[in-house]
Amino acid sequence: MRTNTDGLILKEQNIGEKDKLVTVLTRHNGLVRAFVRGAKSVKNRKNSSTGMFCYSKLSLYKTKDTYIIDEAEPIELFFELRSDLEKLSLAQYFSELVITLVQEDEPAEEYLRLILNSLHFLAKDKMPNEQVKAITELRIMCIAGFMPNLIVCDRCGEYETETMYFDVDDGLLYCENCVPSDMIFQLDIGLVKALRHIAFSDFEKIYSFKMEEYALPDLSYITEKYLLSKLQRNFKTLEFYKEIVK
Repeated sequence: MRTNTDGLILKEQNIGEKDKLVTVLTRHNGLVRAFVRGAKSVKNRKNSSTGMFCYSKLSLYKTKDTYIIDEAEPIELFFELRSDLEKLSLAQYFSELVITLVQEDEPAEEYLRLILNSLHFLAKDKMPNEQVKAITELRIMCIAGFMPNLIVCDRCGEYETETMYFDVDDGLLYCENCVPSDMIFQLDIGLVKALRHIAFSDFEKIYSFKMEEYALPDLSYITEKYLLSKLQRNFKTLEFYKEIVK
């Protein structure tokens, strides 16, 4: 059976001297692992269009237990990521997140849209890397079904106080009058608004907010801790990114 779709290459592995196996985030088929025959030949047009972080139009042929990429035409190659180690490491982290969360043979349009936009903002240097990281972490968790309760205080229903508190383990928000004794993440109003914007805004608006540069590390730290708490695992690509930026 042959399928035409678009997809982003998240991972590639050499197979023998000529072929490779790629992991692709596709719009209609979710996560797909497919063979690319002769991909390592410089004369093969599929070489550049099935490389890491290439977003391409793909013709997939499905056999009984595997996919084969027959044709590939590049749409966006994100060349800029390859010349900046910090951006490249973040892109690799995003890829590992997707591979962890997305199922095979299930539609993944929201995931694809998010990651493509995040790679675009990274590659084109349109906003600070930490902000792109925070947006991607929190929004991908929302897509995956881990929506935190950021609307009101979980105990009294207060929408906003001068200082709020966030429980990363349970994903709950508390006002300054109801904060549990073991609460650790204190949020000012700017951080609360940023988290709400990322989680609840229409997709077209999630990248359209600005924060003072000094506040970005806190935003990035909170979204990261929430993600790690919910997924109960570490990511080697995240650790590599943190080694680069420290």
